[in-house]
Amino acid sequence: MPSIKLPIKIMNPGTLGDSDILIGAAAVKRLKVPTNTPIRLLFGSFEHYVRVVPLSKASSLRLSPVLAAKTGVTSQTTLRMGYSPSSKTLRLGPVIGVLVSRDYPGNAERPFGQITAFCKEMTDAGRKQGAYVYFITPQGIEQGVSSIQGWAYDKGWRTSEFPVADVYYNRLTSRKLENRPSVQHFMQEVKNRYRSHFFNEKYLDKTEVFDALKQDSRLLRYLPESHQHRGLATLKSMLAKYPVVFLKPIKGSLGKGIIRITRMPGGAYLSQTTQEFGIRKQTYESLSALHNALSGKMKQTRFQIQQGLHLIEIGKRPVDFRALVQKNLQGQWAVTSVVARIAGSQHFVSNLARGGSLSTVKEALERCSLSGAVKLKAGARLNKAALEIAQGMDDRSSAHFGELGIDLAMDQTGRIWLLEVNSKPSKNDNTPLTDNNKIRPSVRRLLDYSAYLAGY
Repeated sequence: MPSIKLPIKIMNPGTLGDSDILIGAAAVKRLKVPTNTPIRLLFGSFEHYVRVVPLSKASSLRLSPVLAAKTGVTSQTTLRMGYSPSSKTLRLGPVIGVLVSRDYPGNAERPFGQITAFCKEMTDAGRKQGAYVYFITPQGIEQGVSSIQGWAYDKGWRTSEFPVADVYYNRLTSRKLENRPSVQHFMQEVKNRYRSHFFNEKYLDKTEVFDALKQDSRLLRYLPESHQHRGLATLKSMLAKYPVVFLKPIKGSLGKGIIRITRMPGGAYLSQTTQEFGIRKQTYESLSALHNALSGKMKQTRFQIQQGLHLIEIGKRPVDFRALVQKNLQGQWAVTSVVARIAGSQHFVSNLARGGSLSTVKEALERCSLSGAVKLKAGARLNKAALEIAQGMDDRSSAHFGELGIDLAMDQTGRIWLLEVNSKPSKNDNTPLTDNNKIRPSVRRLLDYSAYLAGY
């Protein structure tokens, strides 16, 4: 649908009828909007019949205070406007709702804690691109779609009631919150009743990812052997094939609880478990002794067992890569960024939460021992792998994703491997904003994909 971007202006009380809107004559002509006759106005799920009055030389869309209050827009808002002649509908938007884990109403400056800066950046990006962005929590949608309580930013954070959005972006960072009946009901209702789009609608677990991607023969070259751990037989089989295996919590994140098991000379086994301030090492004389020591953890947590890889290193610290892959304005996967992650001195995982550090891909490759020919093509090969894996998840998963954090590794021969796919890549204040508070490409792309879904 063709659209144009217009700033919103709220008129003084009594100067404009509650069902009248003023639009510049040039915009009316360009979009072929009928004037002085009732047409339907849509803003998310908000619907109202209005009369468009053209105004020469005007560059804004002007509303009465009553109509503005019903929609929730303010004079700080810039929106895209499109007209559908077949349905005689004037659409304002897109309206984008972001579902976050929690809010702190008593903290006006940081109502979303460490992700407040990201939320403000989303708002600023929306204003520049002509989209309206609001934020909701599981508590704000407990009453269902008839009463959505949330936050928007207009010179400061404010709470309000909002219409159902055209598009929802799920930023819940807790499986427990995501699985609440009220949240699941809300997701289904906005999709089924209002035809809203809901992306990144679920967490991924490790078994689900690898089982899905194994079905695509083109992706097998990226997949280390990986199974759900089912006991001593699984452990014995994998350690017979590989000198090192990893046990990873299926629903884990941030490198928590990962166990590295190494087959030692003479039949002993070394286990190394990630902990907050380093790794815990223990040696076992036999495989059965190792299994018995781990059995308590296995009863509490499901684990994925995975082939160990001999990764490239910098100063004897393993290196891997995080690719952020997002859908763009055409609805296609694109690589937004790739960074190298170097494990901390007391860890074998590279997560920042476990002491890891970031580097550019180029700098990391220059410091490792790969051959020059491999280094030359490595960046392009990482991008290609990330895109193919993202498309594989689209093809093999029933869930809708608009962005994925894809963790890749490169072994000492230059082969690329998949480590993990994350549907909730970090957005907190530890992710630096660009200079002068410019909008990051990753945030612009979220708005682009939302506009694509909403038909703008």
